[in-house]
Amino acid sequence: MTTTLSSPTTTKTLEISPAADSAPDSWVPVCEESRLTPGRGVAALLPDGRQVAVFRDRTGRLYAIDNRDPFTGAQVLSRGLVGSADGRPFVASPLLKQRFDLETGRCLDDDEVAVAVYSVRSK
Repeated sequence: MTTTLSSPTTTKTLEISPAADSAPDSWVPVCEESRLTPGRGVAALLPDGRQVAVFRDRTGRLYAIDNRDPFTGAQVLSRGLVGSADGRPFVASPLLKQRFDLETGRCLDDDEVAVAVYSVRSK
């Protein structure tokens, strides 16, 4: 008789801090980490109604920015193309193709425009 031992599956949850100070009680669970495909984004709804675009790059690093494209007002950045320019990770809006730095939120094509950046962690 063969016995197969299975280890318990640990599911990690992605959490976002909508507060600028990342206070311990401000983290909000948004999805299971396994839902993220490297190089692609997912949209998450925060309790206050804001939408956040969450990304994992091909190295496994996590990012979270506002999902609203400031040029069109559409909630689409989670569906954008992920890439890098001069070593900086970005997402390009699927509508007008402006690129947003995933670390700072700054638009790489218009210095006067930026999107909010959120702290993200896997727990």
